[in-house]
Amino acid sequence: EMVDYIADYLEHIRERRVYPAVAPGYLRQLIPESAPLEPESWDDIIADVERVVMPGVTHWQSPYMHAYFPALNSFPSLLGDMLADAINCLGFTWASSPACTELETVVMNWLGKMIGLPDEFLHTRVNSTGGGVIQTTASEATFVCLLAGRTEAIRRYREQDEELEDAEINSRLVAYCSDQAHSSVEKAGLIGLVKMRYIESDEHLCLRGDRLLEVIARDKEKDLIPFFLCATLGTTGACSFDNLQELGPICKSEKMWLHVDAAYAGTAFICPEFRHWLNGIHYVDSIAFNPSKWMMVHFDCTAMWVRNSEALHRTFNVEPLYLQHENSGLAIDYMHWQIPLSKRFRALKLWFVIRNYGIKGLQKHIREGVRLAQKFEALVLADQRFEIPAPRHLGMVVFRLRGENHLTERLLKRLNARGNLHCVPAALKGRYVIRFTVTSQRTTGDDITRDWAEIRAVAAEILGEEKKPIVAARARVPLAETRELNASFGSSLLLANSPMSPKIVNGSFAAIFDNGDNVLEEFSRMFTRFRLEAKDSPAMRRRIKGILMTGKQFSLDSRMDLVQGIISHGGVRPRSEPTSALPLMEEDSVDGADS
Repeated sequence: EMVDYIADYLEHIRERRVYPAVAPGYLRQLIPESAPLEPESWDDIIADVERVVMPGVTHWQSPYMHAYFPALNSFPSLLGDMLADAINCLGFTWASSPACTELETVVMNWLGKMIGLPDEFLHTRVNSTGGGVIQTTASEATFVCLLAGRTEAIRRYREQDEELEDAEINSRLVAYCSDQAHSSVEKAGLIGLVKMRYIESDEHLCLRGDRLLEVIARDKEKDLIPFFLCATLGTTGACSFDNLQELGPICKSEKMWLHVDAAYAGTAFICPEFRHWLNGIHYVDSIAFNPSKWMMVHFDCTAMWVRNSEALHRTFNVEPLYLQHENSGLAIDYMHWQIPLSKRFRALKLWFVIRNYGIKGLQKHIREGVRLAQKFEALVLADQRFEIPAPRHLGMVVFRLRGENHLTERLLKRLNARGNLHCVPAALKGRYVIRFTVTSQRTTGDDITRDWAEIRAVAAEILGEEKKPIVAARARVPLAETRELNASFGSSLLLANSPMSPKIVNGSFAAIFDNGDNVLEEFSRMFTRFRLEAKDSPAMRRRIKGILMTGKQFSLDSRMDLVQGIISHGGVRPRSEPTSALPLMEEDSVDGADS
């Protein structure tokens, strides 16, 4: 039954709203506070998947999912994970499950050759200390390599002066990355208790050698020890690429560990035409990418290779008697290559995918993603209202509305609130951009055309609202009640010159993001009642229309504040009461605009 459910889910995923319309805490209202005392039937459990879980799922496999980077799956990967879960071995040593260890070494050699890594990163060389390992995430791979680099730096300085304490050396260590590097690099530095320097990238968002040299020179003047650089191939913000050919010789000269985070772009190196970004790889100490992104292998799966696995052993080697076996030292024990002791049988799903698609099938999949991104890029460039502030690389395009950042921010909020597609933003040197990534193998050219039509339509709304006159509405609501409304509905009520006359300002109708459809529904209900009760008052109808139509001036919670304030003070005129009894609401024209 679950297999059928999964197949049906994936087959019909384009029919689901890609981004959920729920508020924080929605799920707790749908399930009991405590676990069941008695067993429940499987029919009840599976029914709750659709009732409880699916309303709050962001559908990452949807053809309309363009946020973040891909997190693709495939049926061979799914079957590999099912088998691994059924076997459920813990492959911390060769002896704990020989097939788990040996298949991983073979598959990592396959994958290393597929992306064009030098032989010194593979397990096959005679007397080689290099090799590959499957980690959980690229974040963990960066942290593992930073710790290994730290161990090597401390060991090197201890050899020069045996009286130096590890803690003293560690306090002087400094690591480097680009200002475009992933947040996990910063986290690795925090946990590793080392200083982290963020070096400004060039106009192409690329980390260059001259800027690295400048920062290193300043740190060495302070008696600090440069020990680690994380270069990125395919940054999160704009899919930019650091220059390994310039950075590599510097790291070699300074005896710094050079790690490459290619989490997204690494899959693309299966295609020879994209391998030019790997120029300089012979300087690198470690590299990692995520097959769990673009290669259709289920999360979690990060492929990591090192030039010298002995550095990992020196960092993570803890070997109590109960973990030793008769082949210790003769076979690979992956517990010495990672932070956790235990290891899932992740190699199965990777093996299944590579065999089922073949290198040619994977290349076709990658090239199709790039082609669709090129199509989207062409559509954006053809519309003068938009701009692309950074070069398109691989399957990602960053774009924005021309003008101030708030226009693009409003565009993104409204797109996500509508739920027909999903994107996320990035900040590129102070410019707010929308990241559009081709993330699903189910995405077609027609889907790209459809998504662009959605973006253009919403952009027209946003730009149209910018041209409308700005209208300020005032309602006489007591100050205490203003504060109460402010606490309930957000910071949309600001006090005007008169303490008894709050002015509704700030925001746009797009700002319904915080409470989603629930707030919109309440707003609609409230206004429907309000309009019915005021139907015999032309003046009130004009004021209501002004509130509804002035998208520039009023956010959704602003409008609710206004309505609540009027209703709570009897603002709806009874038929027996003259219009003069209504609370004063002024519609002031700004800059001479006609209200």
